Amino acid sequence: MRRLLHPARNGMAKIIMTVPRPARILIVAGSDSGGGAGIQADIKTVAMLGGHPMTAITAITAQNTLGVQAAHPVPTAMVMAQIDSVLADIGADAVKIGMIGSAETAHALADRLETLNLPVVFDPVMVATSGSVLADADTIAAFRRLLEIATLTTPNLPELAALGGEAVVRHWTRALLVKGGHGEGPVIEDRLVERGGEQRWQHPRLDTRSTHGTGCTLASAIATGLGQDMPLADAVDRAIAFVQAALAAAPGLGQGHGPMGHGMGMVPFYHLLAALSREGWDAAAFAARWG
Repeated sequence: MRRLLHPARNGMAKIIMTVPRPARILIVAGSDSGGGAGIQADIKTVAMLGGHPMTAITAITAQNTLGVQAAHPVPTAMVMAQIDSVLADIGADAVKIGMIGSAETAHALADRLETLNLPVVFDPVMVATSGSVLADADTIAAFRRLLEIATLTTPNLPELAALGGEAVVRHWTRALLVKGGHGEGPVIEDRLVERGGEQRWQHPRLDTRSTHGTGCTLASAIATGLGQDMPLADAVDRAIAFVQAALAAAPGLGQGHGPMGHGMGMVPFYHLLAALSREGWDAAAFAARWG
């Protein structure tokens, strides 16, 4: 537990509450300069769900809602240095893997994860929402080692096909979440397939172009739940609900596939202050004070 300080009006800080240590979520993924997917979406998701996001950036991309204009893989040694730095000092409660960057990085990451006893959520990123390719053939071939390590693998339908199909992926990974967003029809079905059975979630397809980063967000939300000691099915359930809410709150930015609204259209800080206000101020009052 730690103390949270609130700046009083006279400039002095006063203690208003104590908060538990957040779940530490290590995110291994690429950077999205447009802020809709990748590390940026991961950080927003973990923070909104009460975790502490930590990052190892595997690639730098120049991208926006229209597509990826350039990509530069981060050298494997630097990726691993980020991971080692975080684990040596802060530690981690769960790991989320997104864009890898290279086959060399995939193998080095697998080597390191094999020494750890942590839940791992693997989102096998291959193609961006815009259609831009984010993993070459050698990197995809190296994914098998990460499939074996992962607590859960979360491919969309095209990624599942590229990995050899459901039967192949189920053979290598402990649990599989088949995401139905790339399917047809007004209803999306997501299936959690474990060795002991299968669970399904169905929800209406929202009419929106702001779908950039849905896979990143879902995987990070699940990893946060696992880091908070939630059962896998509960972590998936909350993550799906979070993605649906973020899609509904999308701000409509850009000319293509825009970002979701991870902040749900509000300023969480104002709502926290309202919940703790002794004067009865609501979030709108705090917004007006600084607006």
